[in-house]
Amino acid sequence: MQSISLAELPEGKSGTITSIDTKSPTAQRLLDLGFVPGTTIKAMKRAPMGDPTTFEIRGYQLGLRRSESEIVEVEI
Repeated sequence: MQSISLAELPEGKSGTITSIDTKSPTAQRLLDLGFVPGTTIKAMKRAPMGDPTTFEIRGYQLGLRRSESEIVEVEI
């Protein structure tokens, strides 16, 4: 399996969250939203300029900026 940042996950593909950079101020908010290791996440759609991206996680969709999604590592 290959590990990449969530920001690099291709549109339409799924991955499993492996880690979050807890040094980031955004990390706690993402953890509260369910971005915990072992959770499956799918990149649904990217804005025309590539930022933000809509992700589907735990049955809901959420838009994240590239800077926010870069702190999440996923395995594809």
